[in-house]
Amino acid sequence: MTYIITENCIKCKYTDCVEVCPVDCFHEGPNFLVINPDECIDCSLCEPECPINAIKSDEDVTDDDRHFIEINERLSKKWPILTEIKDAPEDAKEWENKKGKLNLLEE
Repeated sequence: MTYIITENCIKCKYTDCVEVCPVDCFHEGPNFLVINPDECIDCSLCEPECPINAIKSDEDVTDDDRHFIEINERLSKKWPILTEIKDAPEDAKEWENKKGKLNLLEE
């Protein structure tokens, strides 16, 4: 089992989860974070730290979010590791819990 980041993170990119990760498996893109499934040790420390519930166990992913398993795996191979909290985008609150943001994901 591993954890992944889902659609709610797109354009929000809160990084509260990053500092608690003992294996530095978070990677940062322009407007989204991903978790490297090969590095994640299933410790679950990050999940409660996400203020918008964008982190899910791959076992709890719904059919609507299943494609995020592949997205996390693919983008973690090309984006840099993030180990420290950063400020969220200024408009992050406006994007919280909005559906249909996948087309806004910047790779």
